[in-house]
Amino acid sequence: MTPFVALDGVTLTYRGAAGDVTALSGTSLTVGRGEFAAVVGPSGCGKSTLMKLVTGLVPPTEGRVTVDGAAVTGPVKIAGMAFQNPNLLPWRTVVDNVLLPLEIVEPHRRRFRAERKRYKAEAEALLATVGLAGFGERFPWELSGGMQQRASLCRALIHEPALLMLDEPFAALDAFTREELWCVLRDLWERIGFTVILVTHDLREAAFLADTVHVMSARPGRIVTSRRVELPRPRDLEVCFEPPFVELVHELRGRIAEMRAA
Repeated sequence: MTPFVALDGVTLTYRGAAGDVTALSGTSLTVGRGEFAAVVGPSGCGKSTLMKLVTGLVPPTEGRVTVDGAAVTGPVKIAGMAFQNPNLLPWRTVVDNVLLPLEIVEPHRRRFRAERKRYKAEAEALLATVGLAGFGERFPWELSGGMQQRASLCRALIHEPALLMLDEPFAALDAFTREELWCVLRDLWERIGFTVILVTHDLREAAFLADTVHVMSARPGRIVTSRRVELPRPRDLEVCFEPPFVELVHELRGRIAEMRAA
């Protein structure tokens, strides 16, 4: 599989008056086009820093980051992002929150006013695919946490990014809602075929969604294990109770425990 995202010997050191902190050291990682990759590891290992590097929000101190064959030298325009907090703007309706990237990202920005009606119809259709049909004219404060996170996913996908970066997007939700949104994300990915990098502490989430789970060491972080998930697709939630799934989660937990003790 040709790498769509690649980190080659990447080190990132944050400089500060109180001293330097190396978040990542000699990190290498490849993710194929259309692949669903998950990154797990102990707290503070640099998972979120890795996300910032891939999206071009921070430059590496050493090494090279490429996306779609091009070196990352600034914000990656073909990436969509979603975070633990939905961060919806409370004064905008749900559909207007979803439309926000189209007002910013070219080539949509230059034609947004002229084609707003079409864009709004596309946003409403995307909301319907995640179970939010009829909620476009509501405000974020009228939605539950799970519904807000669905809207956040739609906002990340509205400009049809080739790469979706997810930083603990379901961590603040209850277990039932979290599993429900796993299935929403699974279905969107299978239908659209974008590349995903999911940063998560939830090993069950990683095992259920990903093609490959990358395990990071304690800080300074680096990839120490890349584990292919051999569970057949399509996957439903029942797979979470089957022995191969449970064994995989225990294996990943054991590897992270080794990293914490190292």
